Amino acid sequence: MQTPPDLAYPTHWEADVVLRDGGTARIRPIAADDAERLTSFYEQVSDESKYYRFFAPYPRLSDRDVHRFTHHDYVDRVGLAATVGGEFIATVRYDRINDQGLPAKDPEDDQAEVAFLVQDAHQGRGVASALLEHIAAVARERGIRRFAAEVLPANTKMIKVFTDAGYTQKRTFEDGVVRLEFDLEPTEQSMAVMRGREQRAEARSAQRLLAPGSVAVIGTGRTPGGIGRTALRNVLDAGFTGRLHAVNHAFADGMDRLEPEGVPAVRSLSEIPDPVDLAVIAVPAARVPDVVRDCGEHGVQGVLILSSGYAEAGPEGRERQRAVLQQARSYGMRLIGPNAFGLINTAPDARLNASLAPRMPGAGNIGLFTQSGAIGIALLSGLHARGPGDGGIAGISTFLSAGNRADVSGNDLLQYWHDDPHTDVVILYLESIGNPRKFTRLARRTALVKPVVVAKGARHTGVAPQGHAVPTVRIPDSTVAALMRQAGVIRVDTVTELIDAGLLLASQPLPAGPRIAILGNSESLALLAYDACLTEGLRPMSPRVLASAATPDDFREALAEALAADSCDAVVVTAIPWVGEEPPGSPEEGEGTALAGALRAAAEAAPDKPVTVVHLAMDDLARTLAAPGEPVSVPADASPADTPAPSESQAPPTPRPPAPPSPHATYPQRPQVPSGPPPSPFASRPPQAQDGAVPAPARRPAPVRIPAYPAAERAVRSLAEAVRYAAWRREAAEPGRVPAYDDIEEAAAGADIDRLLARLVPDTDTGRSVPLSPDHAADLLARYGIHTHPAFHAPDPDTAVRAAARIGYPVALKTTAPHLRHRADLGGVRLDVANETELRRAYTELTDFLGSAEELRPVVQAMVPRGVDTVIRAAIDPAAGAVLSFGLAGAPSQLLGDIAHRLIPATDREVTDQIRSIRTAPLLFGWRGSQPVDTAALSELLLRVSRLVDDHPEVVAVDLEPVVVAPSGLSVLGAAVRLARPPVTTDLGPRRLPVY
Repeated sequence: MQTPPDLAYPTHWEADVVLRDGGTARIRPIAADDAERLTSFYEQVSDESKYYRFFAPYPRLSDRDVHRFTHHDYVDRVGLAATVGGEFIATVRYDRINDQGLPAKDPEDDQAEVAFLVQDAHQGRGVASALLEHIAAVARERGIRRFAAEVLPANTKMIKVFTDAGYTQKRTFEDGVVRLEFDLEPTEQSMAVMRGREQRAEARSAQRLLAPGSVAVIGTGRTPGGIGRTALRNVLDAGFTGRLHAVNHAFADGMDRLEPEGVPAVRSLSEIPDPVDLAVIAVPAARVPDVVRDCGEHGVQGVLILSSGYAEAGPEGRERQRAVLQQARSYGMRLIGPNAFGLINTAPDARLNASLAPRMPGAGNIGLFTQSGAIGIALLSGLHARGPGDGGIAGISTFLSAGNRADVSGNDLLQYWHDDPHTDVVILYLESIGNPRKFTRLARRTALVKPVVVAKGARHTGVAPQGHAVPTVRIPDSTVAALMRQAGVIRVDTVTELIDAGLLLASQPLPAGPRIAILGNSESLALLAYDACLTEGLRPMSPRVLASAATPDDFREALAEALAADSCDAVVVTAIPWVGEEPPGSPEEGEGTALAGALRAAAEAAPDKPVTVVHLAMDDLARTLAAPGEPVSVPADASPADTPAPSESQAPPTPRPPAPPSPHATYPQRPQVPSGPPPSPFASRPPQAQDGAVPAPARRPAPVRIPAYPAAERAVRSLAEAVRYAAWRREAAEPGRVPAYDDIEEAAAGADIDRLLARLVPDTDTGRSVPLSPDHAADLLARYGIHTHPAFHAPDPDTAVRAAARIGYPVALKTTAPHLRHRADLGGVRLDVANETELRRAYTELTDFLGSAEELRPVVQAMVPRGVDTVIRAAIDPAAGAVLSFGLAGAPSQLLGDIAHRLIPATDREVTDQIRSIRTAPLLFGWRGSQPVDTAALSELLLRVSRLVDDHPEVVAVDLEPVVVAPSGLSVLGAAVRLARPPVTTDLGPRRLPVY
């Protein structure tokens, strides 16, 4: 049944996966040279597990068994193994069978029998579930649509693996055996199961790195200074709660302690009797492979490589990086870096600073990820300057700077932060996105429960930084930004904007709308804030200007009144130094401190509304507002509207107790800092919507911390991002739907595509796309209810006249040459041609002025009702995925870049918003007295194109231009479709770690 190419070892089936406990394993096809590994693996399996596999005592494999289980054709008989350290820990195989359960002889047989065997020591790690995902993908690739498995009733673990997978299945019981049959077509439930397992595994993997019980710094210098010694000193100074070891092969014989740190010192990992969870590696790149091998053999869970000299150093370094990644994964370890800056965890039960940052940041609720060490330093320094200390406005929960991010990336941290109770705002600085489809999916999932703020470097060069291997992006950065916003990501441009937005979101509730009250003691500063609000699309109210000598009590009363108003969703307070004879406040505290107390008192009374402050030359005001402080007491003479109602939010935060000293530590314990992140501004969320979205704004915690900015534009821009994000959250709480149209012929379209690809594209060519002829494109589009108006080629005037007679006058005559296509402004289109005489004259004019008929390629087409010319496109971008684009036809829209993009599959709400989002949208809705056009028909067409591309990954491009949208209905006058064989692996396939 198989052909010779099928016998080749399928390297694309190899994959690294994260298991349930956060460790990794490699899944690969079993080959003929695996006989010894298979035998060794089987010897380590218990008799009970062997009995469950073969339904009888089966102590050892015969030579015939070994040959059968290691020799496959990779079509009808396939075996996969999960390996750690090069040794098998689990296997799965399928054999194609017919309807009678016998070995298949007909190529059309689409059923296979599947069986697993997992080493007892690795049961419970999710190995079988991962293998099932991969063997199912392999089977689908080989034309198998259904699996059958026979399991003993006592083998409940394996039955659960099958039943929990989410596939449509049938279960029967006969002759003491449970028979399970299930379709391999992915279902919504099976995808949800796979995504859920992926999230839990990758979150656990990141958690093991961020909260290790023991750390070894390998390459600790014998004298102060150097990267290794600095890293060890930083771990120690932060008050790390676990065990810490210094490792250096050059330490003197008999040396067991590094002084003056008092840390246990060893020459190699093998001398450490206890497990090591995280190894910080600071040795030259040439020595890293030996160190990674030692880590793997010692059972280290993860390695943080500070060393440079990898992909950032050129092609040789890139190969060195790939080799060390493969080596680390072969031992089941995750890798941060290489060329990393490090990681930080401020939780009281961790207190880990395994980075080159000399100062432990304050504990807070911001999760921070960067790829660049330099940007990591800038962000940590900027946050410290805005709110130092534990519980301050700028405190972080966790920080990771991944360097070349050969393995651990921002995606892993998104998985971790999604469920992390100590992280309420996610800040990411990215220079490249290795798996953009997955990033968009994870970012949207996280943004449904907490804000995700992203700044991206290297936006305009089109070249990733040294050390980053990523897919080529074919779409402009503005499109990438629009798609991020669709996923709920708050996209900013600079490091300063990252900090500004992050501080507001970390300390303030989400605004309920765009109505902004402005108050302060400077009219000029208030007007700047007013103008900034209008620029950002907010709805500011007329500023309330207080006297320049306004006291803190005046500010408190004005702010309390603004927050109490139903017409206000947020408040911007502007402040300049007090002007008067006697400054407010005592000499000890200063006017800024007094004003901060007044603003906090008023803000406590309205915990559902955000407040932000703009100040000039009042650094003590900003400092006091950012500090954790104590809950503010309201003056006794305050009005009831000013007085906060008794609530949980007024109680001072209870710090988590410090972890007890480690009983395993052999060096002097550092005193534990009774610190922790402040209460979450999102802690009082209302019940979640069905999809996890939170429709209502969150409440501010106590004590109140208010962000302060030295410029009105910065404060308002951050507030505007919060307004837009809150609106997205409210909309996400009621997501749109992807309509199911009764006239769509999905199966028939699939058959057409298979037939066309078989004729146009070789089986082995997955990278080349081919255009369809106009007739084939029209037929395929018609399967999805998209009907195009035919265009008849007219190589000469007589042929044009015959075509017009067939269509009926009036007609359109237009050129289709690439340089003139869709360029009516160049004179290549003649409309409303009423008769033969006019047609011949128009034909002569075209050929006389624009070129010969061979160059122009004229066509004749029927006239359609007048309307607005639009363009609809869908394309597969390797970096962004499937993208649906819409805009008005013509040069002005193209020059201005007035095109809206949405990810596919698009919902009805998304395409409605897409149509309205372009700047020229008023032309569709009756601008200056014109008749509105049929946007409902336009929305349906967009949804049908989205369905076509989503249902059939072979459709890599659809171009409909022009689409004339009339007051009633629309007409598609031009269509182009390109097909390509889809890549073997996509983000919709089984979970796997990327290889960059």
